[in-house]
Amino acid sequence: MTSEHGGVRRRDSAGRERNRATGRNRTTAAPSQRTRAADPARLVAYEVLRAVSADDAYANLVMPARIRHHHLDRRDAGFATELAYGALRGQGSYDAILARCVDRPLSELDPAILDALRIGVHQLLAMRVPAHAALDQTVGLARAVIGAGPSALINAVLRRVSAQSLQEWLAQLTDGLTDDVKIASITESHPEWIVRSLRQALVAHGRDAAEITALLEADNAAPVVNLVALPGLGSLDEAFDAGFTPGPLVIDSALSPGGDLGRLSSVREGTVRVQDVGSQLVARALAAAELTSERTDGEERWLDMCAGPGGKAALLAALAAEQGAWILANEPTPHRARLVEQAMAAIPEDAWTVRTGDGRDVGREHPESFDRILVDAPCTGLGALRRRPESRWRRQLSDVSELGPLQRELLDSALSAVKRGGVVAYVTCSPHIAETLAVVDDALRGRTDLELLDAGAALDAVSLTGKLDAGNAGSPLPVHRMTAQLWPHLHQTDAMFLALIRKL
Repeated sequence: MTSEHGGVRRRDSAGRERNRATGRNRTTAAPSQRTRAADPARLVAYEVLRAVSADDAYANLVMPARIRHHHLDRRDAGFATELAYGALRGQGSYDAILARCVDRPLSELDPAILDALRIGVHQLLAMRVPAHAALDQTVGLARAVIGAGPSALINAVLRRVSAQSLQEWLAQLTDGLTDDVKIASITESHPEWIVRSLRQALVAHGRDAAEITALLEADNAAPVVNLVALPGLGSLDEAFDAGFTPGPLVIDSALSPGGDLGRLSSVREGTVRVQDVGSQLVARALAAAELTSERTDGEERWLDMCAGPGGKAALLAALAAEQGAWILANEPTPHRARLVEQAMAAIPEDAWTVRTGDGRDVGREHPESFDRILVDAPCTGLGALRRRPESRWRRQLSDVSELGPLQRELLDSALSAVKRGGVVAYVTCSPHIAETLAVVDDALRGRTDLELLDAGAALDAVSLTGKLDAGNAGSPLPVHRMTAQLWPHLHQTDAMFLALIRKL
C-alpha cells in the first residue's frame, strides 16, 4: 500500500502507520488532545516556503500577500516573517541536522514534508518557542495541510532534533573537519562556493579574510527595513511619528521598526519608498559626481541602463528633477518597465522617460549622449543574501561566468553612450571579484580615454558620517583602490560595489 506522498506505508502490529525516522518517538498526547488546525502565523511561513520551493518565488514578494490573506496582526506577522526567513537562511544547517534524523536521503522526502520539518527545526533550535509548542504546532500544521501519516513522521523527526541544542548539533556535524570552508558552510548555513567566493572578495577589496565569519553572520541576521524619502517630494515625518528612526548613514532615510509599511500614506503615494541604504548611497554618489563636460544645451541628460524594478531609478529621477536634469530609465523586459513607470509615478513627468529595450544597444544608438549613467548590472546578488535568503540555495558558481559577458557588454555600451567629461557608475549587489573588479579591469584595459574616480571618497561625500571606510585602500592592485565596496557586517547595508569611470 502506497502513501499519497510516495513510498510504501508500513504498519506495526497494532495496525498503526509506522514512520521512517530513526528512533520510535511518538507523541504522548492522546488523539483528542493533538492540535489538528494550522496556526495562522505558522501557516503563512509554511506557504512562503512552499512558494519558494515549488514555484521559485521570492520570499519578500510572497510574504506580504500571505500576511494580508490570513489577516495577521503585527505580532503574528512578525512571527511568520522570522519563521519563514529564518528557516530559509538556516536551511543548509537544518538540512544537515535533519539528515542525521531521517533514515533516507532528504531528496526522497516529499518537498512539502521537508518544508514543514525546516519550520519545526527553526522553532526548536533558533527561536524562543517552547519545545512542546514547536512540536505540537508544527505537527498540527502538517496534519492540517499535508496529512495524518506525514504528521507522524514529522513528530518523530522533530523529537529527535529537539534532543540537542543548535550548538550541540553543529559541534557534532563539524567534529573531525579541518577545512575552514566546510566548517563555515555548515555552521553559518552558506554553500561552500559562496563561503569561498566571499572570503576571496574580502581580500581582493582590501579587507582581512578573517572577517568572513562576521560577514556570514551578518547575512544570517534579520535586516532592518530602510526607507528613503524622494528628494523634494517625500517627507519622513509620518514615519517618525509611527516610531521609525532616522537612518544614520544617509540623508532622507529611516529605519523601520517592522509591520505593514502600507499603513503610511507616503509609502502608498510613492514619495517614500523601501530601499536599502547601500542603493541610496551609490545613486547619490553618481548624482553628485563632478563632471568636466561643457554644457551646451543647459540640461544634463542621465541614464539608468538597467532600471527595473525602479528603486534606484526613482531616487535618481527625483535627484535629476531637483537639479534640472532629465533621466532615461531603460529596462529590457516590458513587465519590469511597467514597474519602473509605477515607481516614477510621483515624480514630475518632464524629468523622466521609460524606454523598453536592450541596454547593450544604447551605446550604439545614442553615442556620447548622456552626462551620468548608472549601470546597475544583473548579478548573482551575493551582496543581498540577508534580504533574499533563498538566493544562496538557488545560485550556482556557473551563474558568475554566465553573467560575465552581459555585465561587460552593458558597461561597454555605457562607456560609448556617456559624453566626454561624463561619469559612468558601475554597480553590482555582489562583491564577487568576477562581477566587480574583473569587469572594471577589462573595461579599462588598453583605453587611455577613461579614468577611475575615487568611489570611496564619493560615498563619503554623500554620507552623514563622512567616513564610511568603504574604499578599497588595502586592495592588492593600485587601480582597485579607487573602487568601493560596502559590506553588511560593517555598514549594515547590502554588499554594494561601486566604480565611477569618467570619460576624458
